[in-house]
Amino acid sequence: MQLGMIGLGRMGANMVLRLHNAKHNCIVYDVNPESVNRLQSQGAVGATSLADFVHKLEAPRAVWLMLPAAIVDGMLNQLLPLLSPGDIVIDGGNSYYHDDIRRAGMLKNLGIHYVDVGVSGGVYGLERGYCLMIGGEDDIVTRLDPIFATLAPGIESAPRLPGRDAIGGTAEHGYLHCGPNGAGHFVKMVHNGIEYGIMAAYAEGINILKHADIGKRPRTVDAETTPLQNPEYYQYAINVGDVTELWRRGSVISSWLLDLTAGALMNDQELTRFAGHVSDSGEGRWTVTAAIDESVPAPVISAALYARFSSRGEDDYADKLLSAMREAFGGHVEKSH
Repeated sequence: MQLGMIGLGRMGANMVLRLHNAKHNCIVYDVNPESVNRLQSQGAVGATSLADFVHKLEAPRAVWLMLPAAIVDGMLNQLLPLLSPGDIVIDGGNSYYHDDIRRAGMLKNLGIHYVDVGVSGGVYGLERGYCLMIGGEDDIVTRLDPIFATLAPGIESAPRLPGRDAIGGTAEHGYLHCGPNGAGHFVKMVHNGIEYGIMAAYAEGINILKHADIGKRPRTVDAETTPLQNPEYYQYAINVGDVTELWRRGSVISSWLLDLTAGALMNDQELTRFAGHVSDSGEGRWTVTAAIDESVPAPVISAALYARFSSRGEDDYADKLLSAMREAFGGHVEKSH
């Protein structure tokens, strides 16, 4: 099947290669000509402009946008005048599902179909495949099935649950039509919110292990420092890299994220090249917003989101206020680190 891909970053380029390896015909475009040339040298058909890109696609066209959410609307404004009724636009980035609903309505007025696809798999997707969460019209999603089936990991990527064969469907192949427009990115939004929580739990637990030798460390003795009551309980110099490697094998908390964590700690247990400023690209916020709208408690995801804000210094001013209040009511002098 033919597919046009706009956006050839870490995800988009590997998706093109996975499709090309399965004999799909890929037309590619990116604002960076070097990205286009790199894929063209590996068998894709490169385009020098959006007009050239659209011209090289056969009608009805299928155009996949693999772009940051913030620039999707700008790209659509450039692309839509070049498309025709019956064409399909697929947004595979991490767009907010509200935007999907709006865009789908706008494109419908032009006779153009819109499909939103939440994509999980990261930089390993070329080899492992991509978990795809899809929103859109039934017949359009069905038309794109060869693309989804190729990008997805396949049934062999996880042990088959007893009785699952009687249920059928595409979910155990690694892709799922979740519902109408917006449903794909809604499911991906919650997926990423869960990811926030899992990552935070690993990070917090391993940090507790990392500090299990606090009883051996020198402690400041003054009125501003809580004393460690039982230092004998904290005499363990635990190798956290080895623990994560251990947990990968037979533990109930084993996961791909734990595999990646073990790999990072194997190379550098002090994580010296990281400052610890953790970004959030929107999905965690949107998940918490949905939880509020639905009156669904989500304390773990909410806490994980706020921890990311804190990691970037967003609570520095609040912390200064705490110090100011302590000084005002009790004469407590703020300690330096």
